[in-house]
Amino acid sequence: MTSESHALVFIAPPDDKPVYREALLMLGRVALSRKLPPPNVLSGWESAEWIYPAIDDELTEEAAHAVRGLPVDWALVPMAGRRKRLLVADMDSTIINVECLDELADYAGLKAEIAAITERAMRGELQFEPALRERVGKLKGLALDALQRTYDERVRLNPGAETMVRTMAKHGARCVLVSGGFTFFTSRVAELAGFHGDYANLLDDDGEALTGAVKEPILGRAAKLERLVQEAKQKGATPAAALAIGDGANDLDMIKAAGLGVAYRAKPVVAAEADAKIDHTSLATALFYQGYRREEFA
Repeated sequence: MTSESHALVFIAPPDDKPVYREALLMLGRVALSRKLPPPNVLSGWESAEWIYPAIDDELTEEAAHAVRGLPVDWALVPMAGRRKRLLVADMDSTIINVECLDELADYAGLKAEIAAITERAMRGELQFEPALRERVGKLKGLALDALQRTYDERVRLNPGAETMVRTMAKHGARCVLVSGGFTFFTSRVAELAGFHGDYANLLDDDGEALTGAVKEPILGRAAKLERLVQEAKQKGATPAAALAIGDGANDLDMIKAAGLGVAYRAKPVVAAEADAKIDHTSLATALFYQGYRREEFA
């Protein structure tokens, strides 16, 4: 039992009234059993929340059971410091729809081979740094125009990405993209989505093609955590003031350290450790978890 107040918030796919109604009814029964007042509606037919003055393990189990089988996302979020002052986000398969390295490999005819290594690394079965060196090494000799083609033809923002970033920025948060990918892509995605800064790895080239090397030091799991800590310090805050979001094992340390760690359609090893998950709805759900109402969105 904790006496700290929490919000139990849920989010249904926009305009899916039957799902919203069912989640509202089922979670409302849980709230009613604890004699709570009616919920706050954060977005009509989309998101609502109940404020619990205290929570226990039974509440988590009851809530999970109440919405089992429904395509809704939900979380129990502490009310103290709920709106975060810092956003630290992974890029590949989180802010954007693809793994850039896998798509780049497609232009070398190696997508299946490299994607298999990527998948194992994201699941935590391989150490990130050697796995990255191995994959990039296979791309030696790939013409540099493949980078721009990959960005133009394959890279798209995931639903809600720009809304999440620009809303948090509008309300005073610093937003940074921290990727184990490459600066060629993060610089462009950061500008597109509205991030204040981006940090990633630098591919080596000879002016015409990739050399098959990544410039050291490699930004990996530990470096992501370090960046979160440093960014928080620059804001005069601790990691508790941050929201970290990602999908792979490389993101796990920063997700666990942040005040709100969110797993976005994540690998099991990440989903099991995160404070909250987004499996069914868009990245804008991270705003509802912080108590934003739809009318406050950028």
